[in-house]
Amino acid sequence: MTANGAQAPAVRPPAIELKNIDKRFGPVHANRAISLSVPAGTIHGIVGENGAGKSTLMSILYGYYQADSGEIWVDGKLTKIDDPGDAIAAGIGMVHQHFMLVDTFTVLENVVLGVEGGLLLRAGMDKARKELKRLEREYKLEVDIDAVVGDLSVGLRQRIEILKALFRGANVLILDEPTGVLTPAEADHLFRILRVLKQEGKTAILITHKLREVMAATDNVSVMRRGEIVGSVRTADTSPPQLAEMMVGRKVLLRVERRPAKPGRTVLEVDGLAVIDGHGVERVKGVSFQVRAGEVVGIAGVAGNGQSELIETIAGMRAPSGGRILLNDREISSPKSHLSPRDLRGLRLAHIPEDRLRMGLIAPFAAHDSAILGQQGRDVYNRNLMLNQGAIVTSCADNMQRYDVRPSDPKLASINFSGGNQQKIVLAREIEVDPEMLLVGQPTRGVDIGAIEFIHRRVLELRDAGKAILLVSVELDEIMGLADRILVMNEGRVVGELKSEDADENKLGLLMAGISSKAA
Repeated sequence: MTANGAQAPAVRPPAIELKNIDKRFGPVHANRAISLSVPAGTIHGIVGENGAGKSTLMSILYGYYQADSGEIWVDGKLTKIDDPGDAIAAGIGMVHQHFMLVDTFTVLENVVLGVEGGLLLRAGMDKARKELKRLEREYKLEVDIDAVVGDLSVGLRQRIEILKALFRGANVLILDEPTGVLTPAEADHLFRILRVLKQEGKTAILITHKLREVMAATDNVSVMRRGEIVGSVRTADTSPPQLAEMMVGRKVLLRVERRPAKPGRTVLEVDGLAVIDGHGVERVKGVSFQVRAGEVVGIAGVAGNGQSELIETIAGMRAPSGGRILLNDREISSPKSHLSPRDLRGLRLAHIPEDRLRMGLIAPFAAHDSAILGQQGRDVYNRNLMLNQGAIVTSCADNMQRYDVRPSDPKLASINFSGGNQQKIVLAREIEVDPEMLLVGQPTRGVDIGAIEFIHRRVLELRDAGKAILLVSVELDEIMGLADRILVMNEGRVVGELKSEDADENKLGLLMAGISSKAA
């Protein structure tokens, strides 16, 4: 009761409270007695370096892992979560970075998959249809529920994942790097959706590497470093530089200084290139451009608009269906013939692939073996017709120190490194051979803020040393910070080109959405 006899409003307990969560994987202490409180009806950001323990902590909350010790409280109640089913029953949903959808199913079929409603399928589907319509209206998650998922944009697929969680009764949503494949406009719409969910009393936990998004979308943010929470603050009371320093333990440059480029001769020329994939779909449609020595040319676009096929064709991994590619005035690819990646390495072309697990390393191999893939024929790694294991391990250890790979153990299996540290192994392998032409696909995908600063600095050092660099990235901040010229791809075509000084997120976002360069 208050002083005047009125009923005092009930204090709502935290939506999620973690108490002394501890988790080890053998010698790796992933979470160290973590305590975290997430107020109900808020958007809570969690940031940290690769290997800081963010994913492990959220996997414990969602039931993928079980903590060695500690407690999970949901809405003020001690809750045992042994698997994702327990998490869902407790009102916790998760929107994964890589969507868990069946492309050939409709939206409705995907949402009800696993909770179809008993033996009478039609009755269950009719009930689900009504509930989905209600959720769409209430949370502004409009989508055609009869559409086939494979025909929908990435942004709409993400809405489906959110609908799936809400349909299962989620009051807490965990979003893992949710904007990595979205246009700026789609990301802004996602944050509007989160604000609507917040107004309805829902709680969101946002895991992201993008400090700008943390500042724009969250109410509170917690910073993790080396398995511990090193600080939790109101977002309004902090700044990106302060968060970056908390994450890394030192001051970090969020944008590396870039001197004016001094481009020289043409190193790479792409002329009318067309590429058809294995399903007979034309992914690259008449693309032409040049990359000169001493410049970075960036290619921006939403994932899936032909950038991957373009860079793989230049790297010799695909044959073009039309056009040609020249390296230092030598034709290296056309519909009649194309050089292999091995041949191109001999011409000093290096390639950092977009997908490190599929193309960059071999998961079961020791790190020192992944660190020489494609370069095992170099003299430095061979002795008397045999691989010189000592030289290979020493080289890997040296690169691990230079690129701050953690743990710095060349004999550890590649799969046992975090994604960001796997990326550093690939980066070191390709950059340290001093290429003349460097193809870079998503260089900082899954890489922490401190390593991003290092990688960006290294790319610009290569440019200033006269190397030609073609950079593909979905991160507009990265493209604008590194590229001297920016090409934008949409549906397999280059739909616009901007000088870096003329580019901003609005112009690039419009081009990425397929709006003409004149309108942009």
